[in-house]
Amino acid sequence: MSLAGKAEWLGERHLQRLLAALADGGEEARVAGGAVRNALIGQPVADVDIATTTVPDETIRRAEAAGFKAVPTGIEHGTITIVAGGKPFEVTTLRADIETDGRRAKVSFGRDWKADAERRDFTINALYAEADGTIVDLVGGVADIEARRLRFIGDPEARIREDYLRILRFFRFFAWYGDGRPDAEGLKACARLKEGLGQLSVERVWSELKKLLSAPDPSRALLWMRQASVLTSVLPESEKWGIDAIHALTRAEKDLGWTPDPLLRLEAIVPPDAARMKTLAERLRFSVSDAGRLRQWALTAPAEPKTTEAELAKRLYRGDHQGVVDRLRLSLASARARAVEDNDALLEAGGFSRLLAFTGKWKKPDFPLKGADLTTLGASPGPKLGATLKNLENEWVESGFALDRGALLERAAEALES
Repeated sequence: MSLAGKAEWLGERHLQRLLAALADGGEEARVAGGAVRNALIGQPVADVDIATTTVPDETIRRAEAAGFKAVPTGIEHGTITIVAGGKPFEVTTLRADIETDGRRAKVSFGRDWKADAERRDFTINALYAEADGTIVDLVGGVADIEARRLRFIGDPEARIREDYLRILRFFRFFAWYGDGRPDAEGLKACARLKEGLGQLSVERVWSELKKLLSAPDPSRALLWMRQASVLTSVLPESEKWGIDAIHALTRAEKDLGWTPDPLLRLEAIVPPDAARMKTLAERLRFSVSDAGRLRQWALTAPAEPKTTEAELAKRLYRGDHQGVVDRLRLSLASARARAVEDNDALLEAGGFSRLLAFTGKWKKPDFPLKGADLTTLGASPGPKLGATLKNLENEWVESGFALDRGALLERAAEALES
């Protein structure tokens, strides 16, 4: 089998020069892993990694002699990042694990392509491609790609004990590339060894979960994660809440053209409890942005489908815009799923669609008054000025933002005289 006609990027001049430089004098270099997998599946290739028989110092020497920049980003594990034609390529010397602790491995460098393939996680990730596109498959990865089957290489338990993150990667890659049911032996091994997830850094856990939740349709993978009690291990908030809403959400995304949103999908499977969401975000060390969004969603009350646009405008002004949008999207997805057999739900879906369309057009208006306007009227800086300004803003909002600056100044003068 060959990548000919399936991978235009392979013919790129700088990549070919780099492969040639690394393969000179009896050495070998091949494109490895995800780039080969995605090319065969027909999915975009973002990064191109290279495996080579040259040891790291020799990799650096050859790259620089060819005019490329070499950065020793992971030299202790045999990885050098080479910048060729403005693009980074991770070049790694063939390796074999000599010691693992479930989180990281000590490696020895070698020249055995089969040993290098067998230390990887899944068969579909252990494929190589020669510079001319010829596929080198030493573990049955091509057949598994054709069957959309995800399998660990060799003994699943052995692969997992080398790095417990592979439990989450099993479900993540199943979400992206698998079909039907997950491999039975792999699923059993994940269930048996799930306690090992506690050894991982929370950053690695959330990174994998976020990638899984970014898949075109993560619902089947989440279902099997729940069946294996893996989901509860890393996301206990989902245990008594359930994941049924994720099916409706992914269908709505496809039908309505929404971009898959991992945070919205997370919100679909956890309870809208601000305190628990704060704990979740702290435990998994969310970014400030993601933590804030999750908390605001939990604090935002759901809208009713009969809510008027005027009422929604007030909520948008006083609340969090993203929180309102998230609530409406989840409500719309749920109503659409129920509408198949429920006419009332069909009407609800129409209401939520109308409100969502309004949020897309709505722009937050600027309150016409400032504190300086009240001091001009004779108000002294202090709590009374602030309270007066706040009361005036509330009146303005309740008027549907209709009161103009002149009317507000009149009301301000009356308030300050009283």
